[in-house]
Amino acid sequence: MKLDDGVHLTYCTNVHPGESWAEVRATLATHVRDVRERVGVDGDFGVGLRLSARAADELAQPAALEDLRDLLRRQRMYVFTVNGFPHGSFHASAVKDAVYRPDWRDPERLRYTDRLADLLAALLPADETVEGSISTVPGAFKPALRGAADTARIVELLLRQVACLVALRERCGRRIALALEPEPCCMLETADEAVDFFGRELHGRSAVSRLAEMTGLAPAQAEQALHDHLGVCWDLCHAAVEFEEPLASLDRLQRAGIRIVKMQLSAGLRMPAADAGARAALARFVDPIYLHQVVQRRADAPGMLRRFADLPEALAAARPEAAGTPPEEWRVHFHVPLYLGHADPLATTQPFVREVLARQRRQAVSRHLEVETYTWDVLPEPLRREPVTAAVAREIEWVLAELQAGRGERCRPGGRADGATDRAASTDPPAARTA
Repeated sequence: MKLDDGVHLTYCTNVHPGESWAEVRATLATHVRDVRERVGVDGDFGVGLRLSARAADELAQPAALEDLRDLLRRQRMYVFTVNGFPHGSFHASAVKDAVYRPDWRDPERLRYTDRLADLLAALLPADETVEGSISTVPGAFKPALRGAADTARIVELLLRQVACLVALRERCGRRIALALEPEPCCMLETADEAVDFFGRELHGRSAVSRLAEMTGLAPAQAEQALHDHLGVCWDLCHAAVEFEEPLASLDRLQRAGIRIVKMQLSAGLRMPAADAGARAALARFVDPIYLHQVVQRRADAPGMLRRFADLPEALAAARPEAAGTPPEEWRVHFHVPLYLGHADPLATTQPFVREVLARQRRQAVSRHLEVETYTWDVLPEPLRREPVTAAVAREIEWVLAELQAGRGERCRPGGRADGATDRAASTDPPAARTA
């Protein structure tokens, strides 16, 4: 939905299983419609679309694409962002580190993302001020990298993708930006790593020259194109798990000229003190589908972080408790509903999200906001006793309430995505419920 200040807010449809176009279509016609009705949006409802490579290839057929466009028109929905991170299956079977493959060393990642960009350009609303965004793998899974040659290959394919987006803009006049999504245990994990990588590899003279060579742009135009079409997707769960300081990290990205093309609003798990009882509670979150990276920090050594690629490894390596040992905090990449402040005896990283949304309330951090709690199906049963669409609606309402906090008037879902005024756009959303 378009908010009063021109920001677009949605949720990612990767919470709903579906790898084919037929399954995506059913999701839009049922689940997304239900969320819209629960939130009480009478204007156009923005969609954060997740398309697998299979669904994207099926939608490349003109009849299928027109069917999607017709469905969106009838449902009064619009697509402004696409999750292009998971290429293959994302539910039911084990995903784990396969979610990063093919990574940005593989031409298939380029082909897939290019197809997503073509589809998104065809789906964007008529208002040409609405930019499109595609979130993607932050290079590769860090343990898979084998040195400088891999990094060079990643940079080359990213520059080719920017060249594709430049050509797309010339063809149809729509601007689409690719957003690398830093994540624990990936090539880009933190704001500092993103700043370093962009500064060395994507904003430097050699990248500008290479893009100018690919596109025929003048150097100054190529430099601008790199900023226009390449940035980051800042996932707040990932950043909090890395013990980032939210506003300081945000400031570093902005000072480096790295656009936060998209911000994923998500919270992770937090274990303030890793005692036996808390670890037993945390063990309930182990599942065979997704990686749940763990970052640990001892109170007496806040600068020293210990990382594990998955939760079972961290639990197996847990140190015995001893008298006088400084407490150790764990943060876990397991997306939990934003409205959930605690899951006794565990906590969540909700305060991190609140702090960033307070900044967003004062000045837009990003124009694209996407709620992303894809782990609904693997949450412990006591945390998912309501329909998923009800939970997603609660999350959106929670975000709206945070964005409204301290304002004289409510931050309403705006009206038409094409810029026209909608009579019903002044209707306030329901107040956010608390957990």
